[in-house]
Amino acid sequence: MHGSHAPGRRPELRIVAVLVTGLLFWLLSAPLGAQQPRTGGTLTFIVSAEPPSFDAHREVTFALIHPARPHYNLLVKFDPLNYPKVVPDLAESWTISPDGTTYTFKIRRGVRFHDGSVLTSRDIKASYDKIIFPKGDVISVRQGAYTMVASVEAADPTTVVFRLKWKAPSFLQDVASPWNWIYKADIIEKDPHWYERNIMGTGPFKFVEYVRGSHWVGARNEDYWVRGRPYLDGYRAVFIGNAAAQVNAIKSGQALVEFRGFSPPQRDDVVRTLGSGATVQESGWLCNNTVVFNSRHRPFDDARFRKALSLAIDRWGGSTALSQIAFVGPVGGLLRPEGPFATPQAELEKLAGYGRDIAAARAEAKKLLAEAGVPEGFEFNLLNRNVEMPYRYVAVFLIDQWRQIGLKVNHVVKETGPYLADERAGNFDAAVDFNCDFYDDPDLQLVKFLSVELPNGSVNGLNYGGYIDRTLDRLYDEQSRTEDAARRITVVRQFEKRLLDEKVWQIYVLWWKRIIPHSTKLHGYKVGPSHYLEDLQDVWISE
Repeated sequence: MHGSHAPGRRPELRIVAVLVTGLLFWLLSAPLGAQQPRTGGTLTFIVSAEPPSFDAHREVTFALIHPARPHYNLLVKFDPLNYPKVVPDLAESWTISPDGTTYTFKIRRGVRFHDGSVLTSRDIKASYDKIIFPKGDVISVRQGAYTMVASVEAADPTTVVFRLKWKAPSFLQDVASPWNWIYKADIIEKDPHWYERNIMGTGPFKFVEYVRGSHWVGARNEDYWVRGRPYLDGYRAVFIGNAAAQVNAIKSGQALVEFRGFSPPQRDDVVRTLGSGATVQESGWLCNNTVVFNSRHRPFDDARFRKALSLAIDRWGGSTALSQIAFVGPVGGLLRPEGPFATPQAELEKLAGYGRDIAAARAEAKKLLAEAGVPEGFEFNLLNRNVEMPYRYVAVFLIDQWRQIGLKVNHVVKETGPYLADERAGNFDAAVDFNCDFYDDPDLQLVKFLSVELPNGSVNGLNYGGYIDRTLDRLYDEQSRTEDAARRITVVRQFEKRLLDEKVWQIYVLWWKRIIPHSTKLHGYKVGPSHYLEDLQDVWISE
């Protein structure tokens, strides 16, 4: 007998047996998410509001992103499974000049729009020009985030060059914005408003239909440029506004997921019903509720009145109470509490409305009301959107807080489209607003609070308050240009103090916590701190 193997059994067979046993053990012990992706099937998911228009360059709501994003591609994008890593999309690669002011993107060859035409660098340039340098009556709500861009050039059919006025460390992440859908240049040039009413991109799913009040349907793009994608045959977004009905849809299997977020009680209800058929993913959230004051209306043009409204809010008590019934909770300043730019609690508590002594704060609030000449029982309207979670909860909380300093507030609730139209038109006294984003960076989060008319003469489409504050504009520009991280944080704190404590043009209420209970049939999805990143390209469902 030679060697140590048993008589009559060849060593290579023993090796094969070990390998097979190991493979079986791996298959049995592998997590569900490691299963081989399955092709086919239609994913049904819930969207709790409807889009005001179809143009991502002008809109700010998940109500557009969730049903329509799968029809489009970006230049580069965040990897939804490895956030915040930026990965290629329509750009197959990119280079950055040594001084950080020139970004050159190489565009994929052979990518086709859903109408069969070939995408080139000209389409990329036209889309970004529309975002950064809008002309005429075209609305771009994010042009303020790209003040560092001097030009966008289509150097040749497969090359796009961004030239910056100064080095911006987060520029690549800014370019990866999930709102920067790439449109067809010919269409933009013919009618820059076409995409407000129509859908036509290069994405993994083609548009089938939108029935207002019911559903939105996308079908697999058989000619998609990513081989083997998408896995799904299609998707169906069902519009359900009522929170109880949303939960029932998940519990009954009518829908597999709602990609925005549920409250703790909703999560628990789903898990109780589905048991092992439910998966729960949770994350911090780059999202919060704000209140914007219309500085064109008296007495909202008086900083004392605005400060009194902030001082009256018991954010710490509200956090404890509301986090039990809604997906709000964390108390924070202008940047996400769990993020790299979070305001330390000791500094936060020095800002108006963030102190722990609510009795003292409300006494100061009443004194400011008297100084501003606002009488006891003063009445005003609070505009809100008809998205139950968490807008209704936050509004009820605010109305109660302001009642305790002698104010009477009427709750005016409208659908998302009319609500945003009223904000843009200045048709409100105060409004429950939101500041949600896709990346932790002051260049993004602070744009909303810049002057309504920017120093370069363009309009800040995110500022509904109607104010002009050149100090905020200067501080924003300074932090954006500052390469020293510590100095940048110092400037951001100055911006925060002026906005929330001195001028109180707008206020933060509470930040949100993201809770996604979904069917275990859903795969290829990973929750992250933004609800704007879902594109469905790599999502699949098991039988």
